[in-house]
Amino acid sequence: MNLWMRKLAVALIAILTLGLYTPTYLIADEDNNEVISPKDNDTRAIPVNIQTEIVEEADTISSLTEKAREQSLAKFGPKIYEKVEDEFNQVILPNIELALQSILANEDLTYISITEQPSNGYGERIFNVFNELKNEDIAKFHVRRDNRPQDGYWFNFHYHLKDDNFETHHLLGEIYWDKNTPPKWMA
Repeated sequence: MNLWMRKLAVALIAILTLGLYTPTYLIADEDNNEVISPKDNDTRAIPVNIQTEIVEEADTISSLTEKAREQSLAKFGPKIYEKVEDEFNQVILPNIELALQSILANEDLTYISITEQPSNGYGERIFNVFNELKNEDIAKFHVRRDNRPQDGYWFNFHYHLKDDNFETHHLLGEIYWDKNTPPKWMA
């Protein structure tokens, strides 16, 4: 194998495993251009497939969380988002990510997606977590407007699970709006 081919192979493997595993046995000895073989008792190397599964799961949860954030922005519309942006990003979004990790712990992440149709007007739906293989919703993430007497309007973020037929509210958090009525969603 040419020297440049070995270097390319080392670089590609290091990139694919995010640097957690570098195949040093492919690096040639510079003095005599021989490949250095690994020792039989070398236990430092972690199998690539295990690392890849961990990285892929974290990447999938991260991309689903980003998609959930985008759907929430679409749901709020510019008028609501500019007022609740900081609290949403600091409180609600991390709770959404934790909920997604918990909900998807026993799911094959290959077939999981987030719906792209938040309800407008006064509807509660932000997004649904959907299993494309089974063609069914796993969880439904909602935001409800609560008008508390003497206290004003609050946005109540919660989700429902397929396991209990989407009946129980699992609270993600609440954000205070104002004593005045908030605009419609997506306005």
